[in-house]
Amino acid sequence: MFSRADPGARAGTLEELRRVIRRIEGPRPFRVAPEPPETVLGGQLVETDAGPLLTVRREFPLDHRHGRIALERALAVSADALRVLGRDRAPPDPRRLLFLDTETTGLAGGTGTYAFLVGAGWIEDDRVVVVQHFMRDLDEEPALLAAVAPLLERASALVTFNGSGFDVPLLETRFILGRRRWPAALPHVDLMHPARRVWAARFVDCRLLTLEREVLGHLREQDVAGALIPALYFEFLRRRHPAPLGPVFTHNRYDVLFLVALLGWLGHALGDGEPNLDDGLDLAGVGRLWERADPERAVACYRAALAVGLPAPAAHGVRLRLAAWEKRRARWESACALWQAATAATAFDPRPWEELAKYHEHRARDAVAAQGIVAAALHHAQTAGAPPRVMEAFAYRLARLDRRLARRQPS
Repeated sequence: MFSRADPGARAGTLEELRRVIRRIEGPRPFRVAPEPPETVLGGQLVETDAGPLLTVRREFPLDHRHGRIALERALAVSADALRVLGRDRAPPDPRRLLFLDTETTGLAGGTGTYAFLVGAGWIEDDRVVVVQHFMRDLDEEPALLAAVAPLLERASALVTFNGSGFDVPLLETRFILGRRRWPAALPHVDLMHPARRVWAARFVDCRLLTLEREVLGHLREQDVAGALIPALYFEFLRRRHPAPLGPVFTHNRYDVLFLVALLGWLGHALGDGEPNLDDGLDLAGVGRLWERADPERAVACYRAALAVGLPAPAAHGVRLRLAAWEKRRARWESACALWQAATAATAFDPRPWEELAKYHEHRARDAVAAQGIVAAALHHAQTAGAPPRVMEAFAYRLARLDRRLARRQPS
């Protein structure tokens, strides 16, 4: 150990130690400053009343196809279709719809979740414009809200996919925290709900990517998984390298175009007059969508679906739904024909048998016919191994009809 009296020797030792460290580490790499996000992501900085914000704008002609669907179909959506999709609210002007999708710092919601990228699309003249507002840092949220606010003010309605459960409540929370007014009266068309009514019985799930692939025919290549997007944004905040965010912007842009194309598909399917689809399963799904708004159109869709052809399980379900609507309108001949056809299903279903028995006993006043139907139903239930409660119900009904007919016999 060196004493305080020989600082030169100690300095020489420190310099020798530094040389050893440099020899081990090698030359320090030259660090290149990352390019600015606007250069890498193809956007520009715009000034808002709350500061600068990175904005990326893309335009698509109306004949641009997202999968099999041209974007111009969204412009032809009828007032009736928008009323059905928007759950009976006053139909908005399709030219002022705002298609909205957000990318966020997490899926939990609450005051700690930010929407760092807001993609918005609308129809402008002969094109669809998609604008993406991006927060380069969390302190740019006031600028992002300032950019989104005028888009909301001029919109006739919002169009989202699961926006009522996530995007819209999140943005409303951010607006309130940012001391900005959220347009609570703005109509909202959440396409997830009608999509589930149309396709829940057809696909394993009704996620956005599933519908985009199976319905629209658009397959994303090298798409970034939504679960990874928050981590990519936090990595950008740490390192400031914007290149990994390129796929995030593409993902968000595809989500907005999906909304435009899906609205076009649904609007075409809900078009005026007769149903204009040639797929039985699609026709049956659109029938379920019409049930709440116009049962006669639902019935037309169900009849068209049966005429086009359906897989046996789907055809059975459509017959029962169609028979239920015919029953409500007291069109008994048609309802009975449908119930009779439904009794021939491979898998035993007690519902059509029960409906036929009730019709003949209570409506047609033909206890003999009702007795024959219940006896046949009990036989089929026993053969199919139906649950005991089903067989007990038919056995009880049959015994009651037997007693009723016995009382009619002359003594």
